Amino acid sequence: MEENKMLDKNFKDLVLYAKEDILKTRFKVQENANMELIKLYYRLGKIVSENVKYGNKFIEDFSIALKLEFPDTTGFSTRNLSRMKKFYEEYKDLANLPMALAKLPWSHNNLLLDKVKELNVRKWYAEKCYENGWSYTVLDHQIDLQLYERQVIPEKLTNFENKLPISQSELAIDVIKDPYIFELEGIKESTNEKNIENAMMEKIKNVLLELGKGFSFVGNQYKVSTENNDYYIDMLFYHLDLRCYIVVELKNTEFKPDYIGQLSFYVTAVDETLRKEQDSQTIGLLLCKGKDKLSVEWALKGTNTPIGVTSYEVRNELPQEILDKLPTEEDINKHIDINDDDNI
Repeated sequence: MEENKMLDKNFKDLVLYAKEDILKTRFKVQENANMELIKLYYRLGKIVSENVKYGNKFIEDFSIALKLEFPDTTGFSTRNLSRMKKFYEEYKDLANLPMALAKLPWSHNNLLLDKVKELNVRKWYAEKCYENGWSYTVLDHQIDLQLYERQVIPEKLTNFENKLPISQSELAIDVIKDPYIFELEGIKESTNEKNIENAMMEKIKNVLLELGKGFSFVGNQYKVSTENNDYYIDMLFYHLDLRCYIVVELKNTEFKPDYIGQLSFYVTAVDETLRKEQDSQTIGLLLCKGKDKLSVEWALKGTNTPIGVTSYEVRNELPQEILDKLPTEEDINKHIDINDDDNI
């Protein structure tokens, strides 16, 4: 009987291993196929670019000839050949086509060419798109929301460089945006913090999309207790890349120095009650409606707790066509157990 149980377990493990290997291989095959297609379009774009001296009729004739040679293949319209020409001319002076762009589908590449003019910014969006698995619609929306301008350009108000190890502080600073933009339904500018928090919990997919890759939702109004008192954290997350808890406090007012003390207390409480030996130091993130740079800097100098302070905006609900393409919060976390030592 014991041998049969062991055999059953071994068999299930082998099937699971095989399944994971098959899925990974399929992904690699698909990725390689996409990269080869992008390179092909680059080469076809070169042909078109070098022969446009013969006029637009060359593109028309070239399109007709390719369609006759490959009647079951799409992608050789005059419009698409013109896109290939633009694609080639944009990148022809580079030694190699940037890998991040080569990994993206053709539609994503065309969107980046049309909407992002600077190459370094285009490469940044391509990398984020690949890392997060954004659909065309989500990428388009992130560009419209000026994600690069909010995540890369702003001067970040944190004390991470002085309170965290270098490797963790650099990543922690990188994930912060200023401002965060939360797209929530029916929220007015003057609403209170509780209503905003409730809306964020109802639209947790929107929140996770805005927070970015790596954030895993733990809970809201998360209770931590001492012998005589209970305290409630607005929102608690675990960051899978930073390997640490992130305490988020939401304030629907301008920044006040007192907020740092409250958030520092919550960070300490999480360290004392939840943080395990393998976890990195807990981080605090304070979201305010606005902030005075000097006030924030002075307040951060007065604490030993790693804290970042940034602003946020509340806008209308995320478009349904984007929402439909997002994984649910349960999908994101279904393989994650923050209390399982093997996963952290």
